[in-house]
Amino acid sequence: MTAIDSAPAPGTAPTAVVGALTVRAGRWIDGWDAEDHMQWESEGRRIATRNLRWSIFAEFLGFVVWQLWSIVVISLPAAGFTFDVSQTFWLISMPSLVGATLRFPYTFMVARFGGRNWTIVSAALLLLPVIGLALCVGDPETPFPVMLGVAALAGVGGGNFASSMANITYFYPQREKGWALGVNAAGGNLGAAVAQFVVPIVITIGAAGTLSLPAAGWIWVPLIVIAIVGAALRMDNLSSAKADLAASVAAFKEPHLWILAFLYLGTFGSFIGFAGVFPKLLADQFPDFSALHIASATIPLAFLGALCGSLARPYGGRLADRFGGATITVAAFSAMALLTTAVILTLPFIGFWGFLGLFLLLFTASGMGNGATYRMIPTVFAWRAGAEDAHRTAGDIGSQRKASAALGIISALGAYGGFLIPQVLGLSKATTGGYTSGLSWFLGAYVVMIAVTALVYLRASLRSGTRL
Repeated sequence: MTAIDSAPAPGTAPTAVVGALTVRAGRWIDGWDAEDHMQWESEGRRIATRNLRWSIFAEFLGFVVWQLWSIVVISLPAAGFTFDVSQTFWLISMPSLVGATLRFPYTFMVARFGGRNWTIVSAALLLLPVIGLALCVGDPETPFPVMLGVAALAGVGGGNFASSMANITYFYPQREKGWALGVNAAGGNLGAAVAQFVVPIVITIGAAGTLSLPAAGWIWVPLIVIAIVGAALRMDNLSSAKADLAASVAAFKEPHLWILAFLYLGTFGSFIGFAGVFPKLLADQFPDFSALHIASATIPLAFLGALCGSLARPYGGRLADRFGGATITVAAFSAMALLTTAVILTLPFIGFWGFLGLFLLLFTASGMGNGATYRMIPTVFAWRAGAEDAHRTAGDIGSQRKASAALGIISALGAYGGFLIPQVLGLSKATTGGYTSGLSWFLGAYVVMIAVTALVYLRASLRSGTRL
């Protein structure tokens, strides 16, 4: 174990470490510079990797909590709850609304309290929604406002993404940000798939024809405790991780922040929105095929969507590292537009497996787009700051801090897709009896996003000679 792995006792002098790094009490590291090649290769990469692992685990649990209601609502009627279509879609979308909003303050918590310290706190907050869910779904007489309030608490899981990504961006050099951020995000995104896979099994296995809905909350408590302890013992705070108010204000004033947020609403917003509503879509369109029944356990198929999108995300980031985020983002939106068109045209007569296949491809395309668009953010801010090679260098410290603030702000704005997509589809279902109308709105949005990415960033790449 090196000096970085164990903090000195309070009151002792800082411990010198290879590459001009020092560690203080509370696992604070001074002198961190990921762009320093010697420091990175001698000590930095190992430290960054260790922090990335625990960041992924904590964020993974955040996504689990964030998506619990997307699968629990499918089982509420069988448990004796009687909610209408509108109420059901509100339970699905409320965690995303709260989670997206919490991403704004969560963006700045790493700079204020330290990445390790805030991971401990944000992981501990996950105990509130899982315990609350376990208590309220056990009683069919629980009023809808109470259920909606507990669903809103699950939004704390969505907030974790912003602080986690803002933290990890400080640990990695610009040339490796795409892969690191993609892996961190993908590990978190997998929580949506795992929740949708595990919960239906847990609440039905051994239940002798009944449901044990409270187990959907209780099973995550031990894992959350492990995340809290692991973050405390194995993660670090970087004293250089500063996202001051001036940087945040500057990020808000940057026109490209709003353009990138619009594009991220299309990629990540589509992923998280469709992930939340996909179990409901399958149950409505194909009630006899949406799950497999083995003995007393129910094994759902909706989790495959979130799984495909999650696994695709880091590869979108890696392709963006190689070819530029704008190029891969245009390709992703083009695929999403084509696939949405195919769903609209075939929805009246397509069979279950065809419907499932098209949506899995749509999830994959959105996941690739997630990684690519997110990779563009630090590149665009470095380009705007005048970096000679914005694709490979991070620019000055001011542009890095502004980019870090932008990462959280854009992730927050993009996450509103998790609220908008279920609401649009719910409105479509309630007014027309189907989902074609809602899907048509998404198709139009994807076409606009293709045009914006091409006109703003592909054209700028050609003019400047920098891959954006």
